[in-house]
Amino acid sequence: MSIERARAYLAEKGVANRIRELDHSSATVELAAEALGVEPARIAKTLSFMLHETPILIVAAGDAKIDNHKYKSFFGVKAKMLTPEEAETLIGHAVGGVCPFGVPENVKIYLDRSLTRFETVFPACGSSNSAIELTIPELEELSAMAEWVDVCKGWESEE
Repeated sequence: MSIERARAYLAEKGVANRIRELDHSSATVELAAEALGVEPARIAKTLSFMLHETPILIVAAGDAKIDNHKYKSFFGVKAKMLTPEEAETLIGHAVGGVCPFGVPENVKIYLDRSLTRFETVFPACGSSNSAIELTIPELEELSAMAEWVDVCKGWESEE
């Protein structure tokens, strides 16, 4: 189970005791926000893409959407999301529980700047009914992020 992979990874970092396993599904931003009692924007959704021949993850705020122009400008190629089967095989987590914890070493993780407006956010922990509350510095450290990116739209008030 991928929650066990995420739990083992977070245990090594000393924070596995903070994982919240929920009675209800948190497989979508809306369900997670409802289950956790927070605004949807604070759900840190993890999106999986294929960049050339390598899978990558982008963690973004729940109200953000990938901006294809910004994505292509940054990564140099058109955004190509992984299928649910590819995500499970290449990332190690099923859609609904994809998270930046306990993933293969070849998977680069990027954090989108849409997250920076919050003190804490709630990424999943490998299952469709789990989450952990993290500060932005904790997310940076625990995700072993490659870098911050600006590849989303729809979350800024002027958009």
